[in-house]
Amino acid sequence: MKIIGFVYTTERVEMVLKGDSCLLNGGKPLFLPDWTSELGVTECMILRVSRLGKEIDERFANRYYDAVAPGADFVALDILREAQANGQPWTTALAFDYSLAIGKWINVQRDNVQGTKDKGQRTKEEFVMTPEEAVAAASKVMTIRQGDLIYIHKKHTPRVVHKEDIIRTEANGEEKLYCKIK
Repeated sequence: MKIIGFVYTTERVEMVLKGDSCLLNGGKPLFLPDWTSELGVTECMILRVSRLGKEIDERFANRYYDAVAPGADFVALDILREAQANGQPWTTALAFDYSLAIGKWINVQRDNVQGTKDKGQRTKEEFVMTPEEAVAAASKVMTIRQGDLIYIHKKHTPRVVHKEDIIRTEANGEEKLYCKIK
């Protein structure tokens, strides 16, 4: 399984990869790593890939994911700034164990084509790209497979988290993501 992310930097959207040890599921708490002094979080949307694909055209990309979930992407901001300043890889700052919290999956229904298009336009205003753009962009670089995850950041800078903070997302009055920082 691959975890492919589209994150917002101060200049542009970057594609990053994470390993499966980065997943934090089931409402488990995130323990602050002792090797960073500034942990940030950015809300994101996570797509679950449902079929094999390579070089997918954006207009067909909605056929390649079957569920979405809210997510919280954690980043060691102090380590990231240092890596960027020195031209080093960002892996340590972005792809550490339990750095991506996943909420409850919501199955995607494609009954209404017009509704899907309208949703995509609203999504583009809030996130760095639409789900279709993300699937197409990821599949241009590598083959995506059933079970892979693609996450897309919201358009804002990460906020710093502290012990006892709670990351929570609700939809239609139901809690979809809960993560306590310890």
